[in-house]
Amino acid sequence: MDADNLVHMVNDIADFFVPSAGAQRAPAEVAAHVKRFWEPRMRRQIIEVWRTGKAPLSEAARAAVALLAQEAAAKG
Repeated sequence: MDADNLVHMVNDIADFFVPSAGAQRAPAEVAAHVKRFWEPRMRRQIIEVWRTGKAPLSEAARAAVALLAQEAAAKG
């Protein structure tokens, strides 16, 4: 999938969760949503995009992808 599209999608998901969950809880909610609904390939790709540091991710989206990356690293 196109990396720009993934960035757009995760930012949209974050925009949805921030008002309802709050800024501190939103990253966990976003990460849970992505784990639930995105294919593993898409999750790996957004983590790679995040690692470049160049993706225009919102603060909540960036924190959510960091959580996904930590979990993926823990799994090995």
